[in-house]
Amino acid sequence: MRRHGAILTRVSAIEDAGEEVKRFTLRDPEGWDLPPARPGGHVDLYLPGGLTRTYSLCGDPAQRDRYVVAVKREAEGRGGSIRLHDAVSVGHEMHVGLPRGGVPLGPGFQLFIAGGIGVTPFLSAAAALLAQGREDFHLHVASRGAPPLADQLAPLLERGLASVHDTTQAPRRAVSDVIRGAPGEASLACCGPLSMLDDVAAATEGWPAERVHLERFVPPPLVPDPDARDYRLVLAKRGIELDVPAGANMADALAAAGVQVPVSCGGGICGTCAVVYLEGQPLHRDRCLSQTERASRLMPCVAQSAGERLVLDL
Repeated sequence: MRRHGAILTRVSAIEDAGEEVKRFTLRDPEGWDLPPARPGGHVDLYLPGGLTRTYSLCGDPAQRDRYVVAVKREAEGRGGSIRLHDAVSVGHEMHVGLPRGGVPLGPGFQLFIAGGIGVTPFLSAAAALLAQGREDFHLHVASRGAPPLADQLAPLLERGLASVHDTTQAPRRAVSDVIRGAPGEASLACCGPLSMLDDVAAATEGWPAERVHLERFVPPPLVPDPDARDYRLVLAKRGIELDVPAGANMADALAAAGVQVPVSCGGGICGTCAVVYLEGQPLHRDRCLSQTERASRLMPCVAQSAGERLVLDL
């Protein structure tokens, strides 16, 4: 069953998977296979209380009967992880958005660098590579103490395909040291805290863009856009016109008019709130849409308008 472009699932299992980490297994209530996902693909979870949050799939993508996500309870976060940990139990029914994105797996050596719970997409990617008979990859995980999802990491550690760096015992290794021994045509993917992502971006400066993949779930701070201006926002299907001040949040303006779009990251990195625009020139400030997608879509959580009028397909 689908509603609003989402799939109805039921929580079939919840497991402790590390300090403040729970692993949730979601299945179709009637036992059907779920839509396929790329290794490490993302799904939006529609949580109790109206929150929408995006998480990476950490299970084997070949297991079409389930989606598996692991979530760390972030007491200082924006409430999604707390809602999942405290308000969701086995048997709970939850709508899940169709999978999107994922970790690109090219033909050469794959180097994965993860910080803590950022390991999730790479466990899925590792399962996909092993299913292809490939062991040309290595996963580095930095964690404070025991890593999350240790049971899924264990087979990789045993085969020498992963390394865990406990930052309570020694400082986190420099990214330049980690990548120094990689083959010349290696691809690198990273998911972790902003400082780690920045280090990887600096260490791979000059690499071909197609060989570097950064998974961002915490958006960087937005800098005010000097080109933003007051504009008229037109909702074509509803016949509504809104006057939006320069710099105001477009998603908030829509919500104030009674038009809800699902917002997850709030910073233009997850793609959850994408909408189609029909006329006008948006100021795109997201980090998830391709140039081709920007010809017809925008992210209202961060987009502004370069012109006096912007028409949305809403």
